[in-house]
Amino acid sequence: MKIELDNTEEKIVRATFDIIQKEGVSKATTKKIAAEAGVNEVTVFRKFTNKQNLVEITKDYHFQILIDKLDKIFDFREDEETEEYLRNNFIELANLPEAEFSIIKVALEDVRAVSDKKLLIAQITDTILDKFEEFFTLQIDEGRIRKVNPRVLGTLCYSITFQSLVLWKIYSENVEKDGIDYSTEFLDILYNGIRVE
Repeated sequence: MKIELDNTEEKIVRATFDIIQKEGVSKATTKKIAAEAGVNEVTVFRKFTNKQNLVEITKDYHFQILIDKLDKIFDFREDEETEEYLRNNFIELANLPEAEFSIIKVALEDVRAVSDKKLLIAQITDTILDKFEEFFTLQIDEGRIRKVNPRVLGTLCYSITFQSLVLWKIYSENVEKDGIDYSTEFLDILYNGIRVE
């Protein structure tokens, strides 16, 4: 579902997201949001009715931007080689702007405040796993990789690729080597395993 916003609504939603990022939902008051957006607090209520509605629309709006980007990153050509696909995914995720990665941080914090809606982080995970499963099923059907459970292989790749980058970008953990070297080593372990020959 695409959320359509007019200019004022978009300013308010962006301001809300900036404040949520910096201070969390509980400290994101409509007064602060209005000041950040450069509008009157009455305008915030007129456009969004209440803070909860504004927060939900803000999350949904930014979440959709991220999901659209992830769909593009994990999309593939039918003739794309496995190593090329995985390396490109890793590099493109590593190069996502901080602003787009921030929705992942908000989604991870959303886990603590479970709502009736499906958790944002679960939706992000499902989007990526579905793409991986589709890609690996094609690779198996084409005889490019041996027959394994494509969902399990997708989960393995998701764990390494996505979670390493989340630690790297959100929590400022340092990956010892730059993204290309890291992805090359990951692919070597994936293809060759850890068993001594």
